[in-house]
Amino acid sequence: MRHSKMTIAMTLGLFCGALALLPLVPNQFFPSSDRPELVVDLRLRQDVSMYMTDKVSQRLDAILHDDDEIDHWSSYVGRGAVRFYLPLDVQLDNEFFTETVIVTKSLEARERVRTRLEGVLARQFPEVVGRIYPLELGPPVGWPVQYRVSGSDPIKVREIADRVAGVMAATPELRNINFNWMEPIQKLTIQVHQDKARLLGVSSSDVAQAINLVVSGEAATQVRDHIYLIDVVIRAKETERISLDRMRALEIPLPNGKTVPLTELASIKYEQDVPLIWRRGRVPTLTVQADVKTGIMPDTAVDHLQQPMAALREQLPSGYDIAVGGSVEESGKSQASVAAVFPITIVLMMTILMVQMQNFGRLALVLSVTPLGVIGIVLALLTVQKAMGFVALLGVIALVGMIIRNSVILVHQIQVEKEAGHSDWNAIVEAALLRFRPIMLTAVAAILGMLPIAPTVFWGPMAAAIMGGLAVATLLTLLFLPSLYVVWFRVREDTANAAAAGP
Repeated sequence: MRHSKMTIAMTLGLFCGALALLPLVPNQFFPSSDRPELVVDLRLRQDVSMYMTDKVSQRLDAILHDDDEIDHWSSYVGRGAVRFYLPLDVQLDNEFFTETVIVTKSLEARERVRTRLEGVLARQFPEVVGRIYPLELGPPVGWPVQYRVSGSDPIKVREIADRVAGVMAATPELRNINFNWMEPIQKLTIQVHQDKARLLGVSSSDVAQAINLVVSGEAATQVRDHIYLIDVVIRAKETERISLDRMRALEIPLPNGKTVPLTELASIKYEQDVPLIWRRGRVPTLTVQADVKTGIMPDTAVDHLQQPMAALREQLPSGYDIAVGGSVEESGKSQASVAAVFPITIVLMMTILMVQMQNFGRLALVLSVTPLGVIGIVLALLTVQKAMGFVALLGVIALVGMIIRNSVILVHQIQVEKEAGHSDWNAIVEAALLRFRPIMLTAVAAILGMLPIAPTVFWGPMAAAIMGGLAVATLLTLLFLPSLYVVWFRVREDTANAAAAGP
C-alpha cells in the first residue's frame, strides 16, 4: 500500500505479458478421447464396387491380425460402424467406403499402432484415401481442417477446389489433403434412337432390360444354404460385360421373334461424369479436407491460411464462396452459443453488484481484478501444455464469478471497517487482515477440488484454467486491490502509522 503505484504498474506489466503470451496457448475445440479405440476410414474411387472395397478391407484385416498390440477389431464394408459411442462420426452407406474400429491393449499401444498403420497405408494402400484417428470428444467433426467450396456449376467448383488444395499444400502443417468428391469417372452412355426403335416395335424399357440381363444379370433360381436362400444370377462373362465391341453386337429381341444388334437402334459411347455430388443448401459443395501434422492444432493451421484464402476469395466469381469447416467451424458455433447469453449475464451481474456495492467507484474496483485472472490462466495452460478449448472456456467463465466474489468480500469489509470508525488507511489494512484467511481458504479449497479432474483428458483444461487463474487472482485481490483502492480514492497513510514505520 505504501508503494501502491509500483504495485499497480508491476501488476499491469504482468497482465500485458500474459496477453503477449496468449497466442502461444494452443486452441483446440475438444481433445481426443482417452479410450483405446482407433478408427480407420478407407475411401476408394467412387465408381468401385463393394467387392473391390471388401478386398481392400480383407487386406487390412490380414495386417491387423499380425499385430500383438491389438486386442480385437471390427470391419464394416460399404458403411460405417454402428453408433457404439455417442460422439462417433457416423458415416453414410457407400459401396466405396470401409471402416475398421480397432481396440488396442492400452493408450500407449494405441499411439504406436496408429504410427505403424499410417506407414502401412502410405506404402501398401496408395489407391485409397485413408485416415486413422482416435475417438473424438464433443460433437463429431471428422477431418479437422476443412474448406467448403460452393457454387452453381460443379465444374467451376472443382476448379476452385483444386486451387484451394494448392494453397493448403503450400503449408507444412497439413497432410493428406483430399476431396469428399471430385474425381470423374468413365461412363458408358447408350442413346436409344426412338424413331428406329418404334419401327422395330421395341421400347426403351426392352432395350434396358436386355442390357441389364447381360451386365447385371438376373436371378434364375435360388439354392438353400442352411437357413439362407441364395440367388443364382445369370449374366455374361466379365470380358463380355466390359467389352464395347460385344456391347455393340448385343442382340436385342424383337416382338416377331427375331433379334437385331444394339447398334441398329442405339449409339454407344463413353463419357466423363461425376458419380457423386454433395450439396449444401441445394448448392453443389465440394469440401477440401486435410489432417494436421503431429503437434499442430487445427486452429493454428487455419490461422496461417487465413490471408492466402482471403486473397483467393477475392478472385472468385459471383455466386461462389469458400467457407471454413471442420473443428474451427464447430468451435465457433460453440463459442457463439456461449457469447449469445453473455449480454444478459453481464447485465444481471452488474445489477446485483450495483445493489451490493451501491457505488460506481467500488463497483469498478471489484471488476478491476477480474481480467487479471488471465495471468494465471496463461501460465497454467502453458505449464501443463493444455489447449484453450470449449471446456477451458467454461472454466474461465466460472473463474470470473470466483474472482468477483473475493473482491466483493474485501471491498465490502473495507466499507464495514470505515463505518466502525477506522480511518480509510486502517480500514483497508484491517479488512485485508480479517479477510485474508477466508479468501485464502476458499481459494485453496477450490484449487484442491480441481486436482482429481486435472489429469483427465476432457476436464483437464478447465481444471488448469481455474486453478491457475484463481491462484494468481487471489494473490492480486490481497495485493493489487488494496493498492488500487489507495490510488483510486487517494487514501493517505495516517501520521501515526507513518511515524511508527519510520527508522
